[in-house]
This record gives sequence, C-alpha cells and structure tokens, in this order.
Amino acid sequence: MSLVGKKVQPFRAQAYHNGEFIEVTEQDFMGKWSIVCFYPADFTFVCPTELEDLQDHYATFKELGVEVYSVSTDTHFTHKAWHDTSPAISKIEYIMIGDPSHQLSRMFDVLDEEQGLAQRGTFLIDPDGVIQAVEINADGIGRKASTLIDKIKAAQYVRNHPGEVCPAKWQEGGETLKPSLDLVGKI
Repeated sequence: MSLVGKKVQPFRAQAYHNGEFIEVTEQDFMGKWSIVCFYPADFTFVCPTELEDLQDHYATFKELGVEVYSVSTDTHFTHKAWHDTSPAISKIEYIMIGDPSHQLSRMFDVLDEEQGLAQRGTFLIDPDGVIQAVEINADGIGRKASTLIDKIKAAQYVRNHPGEVCPAKWQEGGETLKPSLDLVGKI
C-alpha cells in the first residue's frame, strides 16, 4: 500500500549531526519540507556517492526550506565513525539517523527483512508531516539529488497554488495545468 498522502507516524531515533548525538522524532518534520533518504549501510560503495551528492546540493535544499535526513540501519555511533573517516561523508552537514531497531525502515516500508538493511528509499514530506513523493531504487542504482530539487519545487508549487498541477517535465516558471472538464481529451 502506498505511503503517499499518509502522515509520518510517531517515532524516536538517535542521530549524528555536526559533531553531536541528537534525538529525532516525527515532530522534527513539522513546519518545513523534509527529504528522508534511506540507504543500505555505512562504509559501502554507492551510499557515500549518494550522500555526498545530497551534501553538494544541501545549500539549494536549505534555500527551498527543506531539511535533509539520511537513514540506515546502522547506529548513530557508526555514522560518527564513518563521518570521521570518509572524505565524502566528512562533508555532510545534514542529520544522519541511526535505525538499528529497524523501526523507521519498517514504518517507511523499505526494510529488506532478509538482509536487515534499508532499501534506497527517498521520501518527500510536506510541512504537515504528510508524504508527498516516494521513490525506491534497487541496491545498485544510485540516486541523483538534482532530480529531488525538481520534485520539491513541483510539490511546493502545487501546495501553494490549489487547483493547479505540474505536468511532466515541469520546471520552475513553466506552465501548469488547471484540471477541468474542458481539458478532458485535449491534452
């Protein structure tokens, strides 16, 4: 069953952020846009390339009012160790959530039960804590942060312009559609 349109359920998790251990809850998603990126494991191969790409676009996310959270089934201690040793991960300024209990991975339906690892799931959450977009990739397929920026801009536009929708390939400033009876069969 799709999580799109569903509100994020209550949770508590430990995270690593800017040299400190912090607690994150569903309340942290409220009042702003959030991107939650699940990935299989620290100290791996595709994962650091994705997380570094998110960091490379972090200033743009912040300009759009978006906070980024990465999540794996590793602990927050492992996130710190990875941050301290990897050139790519040492750049990260966003919050790295640990999910060793698999609570979040199950809640977002990205847990590979056999491996005990999260799949590559990306979730766009609106300021009300409601999931607006979901993408799940196979382990070998890395994600590109710039495509998230386009989705965020479209989701924010739709939220701020009730009655309008963004067509395929929509870019900021592009034409939108106003669904109505007179458009049926004309697109």
